[in-house]
Amino acid sequence: MPLRLAWALSLALLLAACVSPRGPAPFAPPGPPPGPPAAPPPVERVVPLSALPGWAQDDHAAAFAAFRATCKVSGDQTIAAVCRKAKAGPALGPAAARQFLEQNFEAERIDGEGVLTAYFAPRYEARRAPDAEFSAPVRPKPADLVSVDGGAPAVARRGANGALELYPDRTVIEATAPAGALAWMRPEELFLLQVQGSGVLVFEDGRRMKALYAAHNGRPFVGLANPMRERGLLPPEGASAEAIRAWLAANRGPAADELMRLNPRYVFFSLAPDDGSEPAGAANVPLPPGRAMAVDPSRHAMGDVFYIDADAPILSGAFPAYRRLVMGLDVGGAIKGAVRGDLYIGSGPAAGAEAGRVRHRLKLYRLRPKAGAIR
Repeated sequence: MPLRLAWALSLALLLAACVSPRGPAPFAPPGPPPGPPAAPPPVERVVPLSALPGWAQDDHAAAFAAFRATCKVSGDQTIAAVCRKAKAGPALGPAAARQFLEQNFEAERIDGEGVLTAYFAPRYEARRAPDAEFSAPVRPKPADLVSVDGGAPAVARRGANGALELYPDRTVIEATAPAGALAWMRPEELFLLQVQGSGVLVFEDGRRMKALYAAHNGRPFVGLANPMRERGLLPPEGASAEAIRAWLAANRGPAADELMRLNPRYVFFSLAPDDGSEPAGAANVPLPPGRAMAVDPSRHAMGDVFYIDADAPILSGAFPAYRRLVMGLDVGGAIKGAVRGDLYIGSGPAAGAEAGRVRHRLKLYRLRPKAGAIR
């Protein structure tokens, strides 16, 4: 939008400059000097829910159900008070749910605009032993990986002299023989599993296991979309997660490995039986599909309630807008900033196809309990 706006303004100025007057301009005596430009109208920071863009079209029963199921994780006492009210009664239909939310919450606009992306819980094939196709080991958390506080890195290991040092990056880890591999996957699918943070593995005998996030190596996350666009491997509007996976699969081997190693972060997993439930996020509650969002924990708390107003997608095939109530229930390595969200879509191929196309301009509102509702 900024580029389009700048182009439109430039075109308007250019057209104005090309229009010549039909005759000399009439003389006008000089007037008083112009005053200061008028200030733009103030933006209402706190608004009723009914004034939110798209609020009337939201599924209020689903929004209420998501709040009721997950609000216990909030440490905010005002949200906890509304949470108790929600849990004290039954599940609500659309009209009653809308009334409850509007009576108990108001919306505060968070300054600025940001980006909404999305993620999902994938299902991938796996093998108990490696072969030419399933050659990437799912590694457990290493015994030498330690978490530290203070001025040292958040994740480190002990060097030969006993001092803490940065944990190795992806390139070094992948060059090391795996110890106690939990499973074996296609390299590009293991890479995407590490990006998502969890998923379900389906083995050759039909057995299903959850791959759960255990730890990472402390290195920064680097996405592949921008490097692939810059190298001309994918068009600007076509760098979806599915397009990235397809390219990596078609170029499996040195070319794909070199590209994946641009991301130094490496994620380790544990396995657990698959009970069919949704994965738990950082708040340690199952993520309600379409209603849970990963946020920056330095800016927001787990259990915060938000309303997202996201439009102007840049990827082809994307839904035009996401406008709904969501709960802050997870975190992500690339989710930084006050107006930045990663929406959990669900599990399986359909959710993956949708999630991979979400890159929308985001305006974010924090829903805060009304004083009267708390009393």
